Amino acid sequence: MKIFSKLSILVAVAFVACKPQQETMSGEKNRTSYSTSPTYWQQKVNYEMEIDMNVNTYQYTGTQKLVYTNNSPDVLDKVYYHLYFNAFQPGSEMDVRSRTIQDPDGRVGDRISKLSDSEIGYLKVNSLTQNGRKLTHSTEGTILEVTLAKPILPGASATFDMNFEGQVPVQIRRSGRNNSEGVALSMTQWYPKMAEYDFEGWHTPPYIGREFHGVWGDFDVKITIDKSFIIGGTGYLQNPNEIGYGYETGTVKRPDTDKLTWHFKAPNVHDFTWAADPDFVHDTHEGANGVTLHFLYKNDPAIKENWKELQYKTAEMLVYFNEYIGQYPYKQYSVIQGGDGGMEYAMCTLITGKRRLSSLIGVTAHELAHTWFQFLLATNESKHEWMDEGFTTYISNRCMNHIMDQNRDNPHKGSYSSYYRLVKSGVEQPLTTHADRYQYNRAYSVSAYSKGAIFLAQLEYVIGKENLEKTLKKYFNDFKFKHPTPNDIKRTAEKVSGIHLDWYLTDWAQTTNTIDYGVKEISGNKVILERIGLMPMPIDITVNYADGSSEEFYIPLRMMRSKKPTTATLKADWAWAYPTYTLETNKTVKSVEIDPSELMADVNRENNIAQQ
Repeated sequence: MKIFSKLSILVAVAFVACKPQQETMSGEKNRTSYSTSPTYWQQKVNYEMEIDMNVNTYQYTGTQKLVYTNNSPDVLDKVYYHLYFNAFQPGSEMDVRSRTIQDPDGRVGDRISKLSDSEIGYLKVNSLTQNGRKLTHSTEGTILEVTLAKPILPGASATFDMNFEGQVPVQIRRSGRNNSEGVALSMTQWYPKMAEYDFEGWHTPPYIGREFHGVWGDFDVKITIDKSFIIGGTGYLQNPNEIGYGYETGTVKRPDTDKLTWHFKAPNVHDFTWAADPDFVHDTHEGANGVTLHFLYKNDPAIKENWKELQYKTAEMLVYFNEYIGQYPYKQYSVIQGGDGGMEYAMCTLITGKRRLSSLIGVTAHELAHTWFQFLLATNESKHEWMDEGFTTYISNRCMNHIMDQNRDNPHKGSYSSYYRLVKSGVEQPLTTHADRYQYNRAYSVSAYSKGAIFLAQLEYVIGKENLEKTLKKYFNDFKFKHPTPNDIKRTAEKVSGIHLDWYLTDWAQTTNTIDYGVKEISGNKVILERIGLMPMPIDITVNYADGSSEEFYIPLRMMRSKKPTTATLKADWAWAYPTYTLETNKTVKSVEIDPSELMADVNRENNIAQQ
């Protein structure tokens, strides 16, 4: 989420085509290159936008040319745009929800309800045409509903030309002006954005508080702004010489004009974000595989040392994620001070920057990891928030354990602890709950971040560490630049491991069933185990014998139809419906422990250990 500085500004990385996949899917050959399924399709957008920003009023005017390609098998007679800035108005759904939920986000609270006309956000579409023909449209909250002049047939494209205007709201949630650390403009979700249409239909949720879903495409964006401002964000800067930034020499020779136009291009992304401030410092750091890392932060001596140290750690993060997930496909990434906490965007992140070094590194690790789990593996964050936040939490926990030398046997213990507290609270909802439909914000957070992270950590327990590593890489290679669903990660793990996992996805994501296995009785050389919770699991168990020796046993779950690789002694399958299982050994048993790795999310570990 950061970018540049007054004197060393934006790198003139020439526009790199960087199209890891074909740009269209109009034929069967191209479709198969996008997915493991020959029937997969996804829509395509090409944006050309120009805006003129008034930094005194925080208002801007813009034009947008959007070429929309319908790769679906359906005829479209309507399209829909998101107008996210409209959420920042008194009486909006975001405002009312924040004032009526029992545990509102402290950054929002009742602040929207108190905004004046000059402080609200808005996006207004003044004119819209389809291939030159005027369109009928209406604004319903944060959604623009558009009736087409002519239906868009399967495989056809339409060109939409739009004039719009906007006002940047006071910084409240993600977007806004003059955030708490003095960053002038955090420009996220700032333009009329075409909604996604996929095999499930249109995705047009109102902007109430959660995150986003977008159409893959190319962006060509020109931003005209007061010449004192420095911009960074998505895409490659096309005209460093025109705007007077001497990247090679570190000098600045600004044109004699009041405003400058910054020109960016971003290939194969599903969003475009930028931030701007007259007091940004811009540093660059070379990362792995020729990727230039950009850091934009306020010229504040109190934070400079931490931001300098962050640069080395960010380079280490890039190496880690490249190795354990897959290669970052673009030629730059920017970490920018801005926003209201930490939030991922295309080729960049916005984070608040006045933090302890450990916090600064931690939030950057999480947001950079989102580049893989949401921006390259572009799940629908509203419907599958646990795949977005949870998988990111999982891999960033591992990354921090590595780059910060934490040396924890289980870097996910915090996620497990949060999940156990949620279960005891009685307010847990299934992971299939829409992100806006959780009764409590804290239930959403623990479910998305912690229970979502445990999905992968526990999957290691189920299929084995080596199979999980292979699953993550295959998942990335098969579904990058697409919109994967929960079934896709499940099927990837099944293909890698040979283990049936429908039960795992069903119980963990679609129910609030809990795992609870215990030791019921030990008698001589026999151990009777019991299943108390409804969710089935295979069992790893350590048996300590009276003679001082010990032995590891593995009891597969029958419905897995296979077993994980293990050196433990293999026992007969345990069929889920049987509440007990008798483990027989060759020696007198002294004590036992179920799941010594603590990777199984057993909600009552007190009954996992017993002795005779």
